Amino acid sequence: MLIAGNWKMNTDLAAATQLAQDVVAAVGDPGAVQVAVCPPFISLDAVFGALRGSAVKLGAQNMHAADAGAYTGEVAAPMLRSVGCDYVILGHSERRQYFGETDAGVNAKVKQALANGLIPIICVGEVLDERRAGRENEVVQTQVAGALDGVSVDDPARLVIAYEPVWAIGTGETATPAQAQDMHAFIRGLLSKRFGESFARDIHILYGGSMKPANAADLLSQTDVDGGLIGGASLKADSFAAIVQAEQGA
Repeated sequence: MLIAGNWKMNTDLAAATQLAQDVVAAVGDPGAVQVAVCPPFISLDAVFGALRGSAVKLGAQNMHAADAGAYTGEVAAPMLRSVGCDYVILGHSERRQYFGETDAGVNAKVKQALANGLIPIICVGEVLDERRAGRENEVVQTQVAGALDGVSVDDPARLVIAYEPVWAIGTGETATPAQAQDMHAFIRGLLSKRFGESFARDIHILYGGSMKPANAADLLSQTDVDGGLIGGASLKADSFAAIVQAEQGA
């Protein structure tokens, strides 16, 4: 089980450090639940210091597919490792929507992350028009296949998939626990065909559709929902900790 907080473009250095300290205090000993936070790049080092000695791990929100080079404004996997990152979010719906990221680009980053000892949290999911057209499985299958093309990994702990029902985020539409379960089961089936049944059974498939303390228990009780990629609710330590506690009870 994994609960990962995506802070997106929020918090300055001081606020990020304080939030990390508050998360450590609020989460305490998460038991069997793995917990991670993903702050903005400028705060990674400071947040790593605030997390030191706790069970909370550090992740980044994106990275480049090259080790180094003339890529102004980008961040490389070795840099992320050097500041203590264990995880990196790749292919988030906002990266796809606003920055034109493609399945091929995500694939290159996944390979680079794995080569540098980072655990990629690979985001997939359909938008509202695709859901209304009944194309959700087709879209997600294409994204999963594209992200994992040529990827070699034999340990399910080294790979995470996050399902984002983009159609249910800020649209007024609602994704039910049953809809989340259906897609998670579909994704696990794709992974079973790609890596084998044992691998697929043990990989974490997270739900990334506006999970909050109020709906966390229902979502996390679903058979194939192995945690959450948390957005807004991760910006308050008490709400983030409440989701961790819901996972503990799931």
